[in-house]
Amino acid sequence: MRTLLISSLIASAAFAAPALAASDDTITGSLKSCGNAPMTEWKSETDIRQSAEGLGYQVRKVKVEDGCYEVYAIKADGSRVEAFLNPVSGELVREKVSR
Repeated sequence: MRTLLISSLIASAAFAAPALAASDDTITGSLKSCGNAPMTEWKSETDIRQSAEGLGYQVRKVKVEDGCYEVYAIKADGSRVEAFLNPVSGELVREKVSR
């Protein structure tokens, strides 16, 4: 029984280790949400691209992901960013920066 318990703990630790690994990605944002407005109320992709450019991003790609506009871009400092914008307001919800 004791051997089984120890084996289980070792196996659990092995699977949890990758989740605890350090990352070069930084995620910022608050508890803002993209909401659940119907797509008829959403801004156009062109408007979202302009909103992102207004935030200082060099936009590479825009797509829809989990009810948000997801913008792949380059920041002024050269870092890559995935920015999530509210589809109705164009407001930044969160961003993930890769260095």
